[in-house]
Amino acid sequence: MLDWLDEPTIAALIGMGSGAVLGAAARLGRFCTLGAIEDALYGGSLTRLRMWGIAIGVAVIAAFGLMSAGLFDPMDSFYLAQGWSLPGAILGGLVFGYGMALAGNCGYGALARLGGGDMRSFVIVLVMGLVAYATLSGPLSGLRVALFAPHGGPTPGIGHLIALATGLPLWACGMLVGSAILVLSLRGGAALGRGTLICGASVGLAVAMGWAGTAWLFTTGFDALPVASHSFSAPLGETMLYTMTSSGAALSFGVGSVVGVLTGALQAASGRGIFRWEACEDPRELKRQILGAGLMGWGAVTAAGCSIGQGITAFSVLAISAPVTLAAIALGAAIGLRQLIDGFAMAE
Repeated sequence: MLDWLDEPTIAALIGMGSGAVLGAAARLGRFCTLGAIEDALYGGSLTRLRMWGIAIGVAVIAAFGLMSAGLFDPMDSFYLAQGWSLPGAILGGLVFGYGMALAGNCGYGALARLGGGDMRSFVIVLVMGLVAYATLSGPLSGLRVALFAPHGGPTPGIGHLIALATGLPLWACGMLVGSAILVLSLRGGAALGRGTLICGASVGLAVAMGWAGTAWLFTTGFDALPVASHSFSAPLGETMLYTMTSSGAALSFGVGSVVGVLTGALQAASGRGIFRWEACEDPRELKRQILGAGLMGWGAVTAAGCSIGQGITAFSVLAISAPVTLAAIALGAAIGLRQLIDGFAMAE
């Protein structure tokens, strides 16, 4: 394959293929970060939250299974190859979660809804991508670097700490942790339907597919492309830049991932007969969504990942930042939902 396709294009195809699985899961299985939190807090249902647990458990098992086969080294991942900022993870996660509640979706969810015909999500994607890149390398980057720059070199993950304490192989520790998460998710309530199980497992496997494909390119190619998997903050801005400047830019896994989610969601929505053109009719709603998208863009870059990037992809390599950021995102979303639903009104 390397003989007739350049490596960036192959990376984009890997992202597109695995991203399509994520897009289909969002449309067919209603896999949604905000929806899971809202169901748990206000709907009396933990089904979608348990689906998230299944996705995380499968992603961890698959990632460390790849490691046991010599196909992937978690330390090559962005989340372990450098230090991290605890204040950035907490504040960025809180801001992202609050913005997610205001916007009604995270970046991944907005892409999936856009693939189903929701033009309101197009605005969310554009604003989030713009602010994310402004925070990453634009006018907002100086403040981010000054306050939340990662400290230190490579950061061992939770699996490394368990391996050090027990003497077990790292891959075994990772698979044990993933299995525990999976068992807790499966046994945490009533039996889950087959669709829920398939959807959660598909999301976890899609993340592992990203690791496997880019790790293969990293070890067999010559361009030293990064080992990566799915995240939907900076890649939104990267896709916008590539769309405008493709003659002078290269494809990447992130661009392919964004296109893949859109494509998978479009195919799933069309196949199920649920594709509908939708637009915003309330200026107040649009204003809230724009504000939320901007907050998500800043928060995701500050926390070094969004609800998918930190919540599943970083979790799959058991990065210490993952549970911290995911907890902050959940708290920020709970605060935002409380404001929208109850208006912070005191109980009588």
